[in-house]
Amino acid sequence: MTSPDTESWPALAYEDWAETCNTLHLWTQIVGKVKLAFAPLSNHWWGITLFVTARGLTTGAMPYRDRALQIDFDFCAHQLILHTSDAREQRIALAPMPTAEFYAVVMRALRALDVDVHIWTMPSEIEGAIPFDEDRVHASYDAAAAHTFWQQLVQADRVFKIFRARFLGKTSPSHFFWGSFDLAVTRFSGRAAPPLKSSNTPNVAAWVMNEAYSHECASVGFWPGNGGYGEAAFYAYAYPEPDGFAAAPVRPQSAAYNAEVGQFLLDYDAVRAAASPDDALLDFMQSTYEAAANGAKWDRRTLERTVTK
Repeated sequence: MTSPDTESWPALAYEDWAETCNTLHLWTQIVGKVKLAFAPLSNHWWGITLFVTARGLTTGAMPYRDRALQIDFDFCAHQLILHTSDAREQRIALAPMPTAEFYAVVMRALRALDVDVHIWTMPSEIEGAIPFDEDRVHASYDAAAAHTFWQQLVQADRVFKIFRARFLGKTSPSHFFWGSFDLAVTRFSGRAAPPLKSSNTPNVAAWVMNEAYSHECASVGFWPGNGGYGEAAFYAYAYPEPDGFAAAPVRPQSAAYNAEVGQFLLDYDAVRAAASPDDALLDFMQSTYEAAANGAKWDRRTLERTVTK
């Protein structure tokens, strides 16, 4: 497969934008919880995710009474844009400000569009979280870093969609989870999974996690470095994890199983430095999927599409 020039895969060390990353994580949660309020419940919470666009991240069209509402993060113009289907619009500059202020201006913009919504202001999946409307700690916005992060998402999303198209079974879209602040795509065997034995995810009820993992799956994704790992990385895991999964040989050589997080990890910089970043990432996704599917005896012949060069 032909890969774009490696400069299309930009470098961004987590330590260089950690404060902006943590702030932006909270801002996407505010927007994501608006979507949670309006979107019909769909399997595995797919209906509440954000999606990568040619300029940033979007909720897509959300139903609101007899109208549609869409909220876009534009990381080119550095604006949050709220549109409604009756041709009304509000724009908020993305700039350094406390999260409490961002929350307040988003709620004002929604009221200006005659959208009435109330969200739980406690952030999800974050240790030691501060309610959005009280948080004056997280206030960073480095526009250049946010733009670079979005460019990383563009590349990951592009390759994730290639991988997704090779599966005939049930598969998620390539979508951005604002709770954990990562891009992911997940394949399913078609079989139900056992309930999670425990869930220690902060500010998330056990039933929420059981809905997410109600069926046997193999998932891959991209973290920008948040969540304690400290470096941008691609990850892969299986639920339930089959015997021998952690010891399975995977590609490329730089990928390895991390027992602390229970996932295979491949540093983003290793993909970026590869002769073909596309092929390196596809190898990682395919080999970790095979480790999950073979270990759990998925019916691969009926689930997979034959890839022709």
